[in-house]
Amino acid sequence: MKELVEVIARALVDNPDEVVVTETEKEDATVIELKVAASDMGKVIGKQGRIAKAIRSVVKAAASKEEKKVIVDIQ
Repeated sequence: MKELVEVIARALVDNPDEVVVTETEKEDATVIELKVAASDMGKVIGKQGRIAKAIRSVVKAAASKEEKKVIVDIQ
């Protein structure tokens, strides 16, 4: 899942070198934290959060294949 989020985020931003994705296992879910440069935050979130919602939907679909719960946190 980490690689999926990283590929999507790097394609969206102007500074792909500043994209940092960390994956943390919790007892009931996997938390993926996406950090981008402050100037790229709007590109990752999108108007009214549409791009962020789309990223979460894609990750959720990939996670359902493995029957896992995944939370994407954009910072």
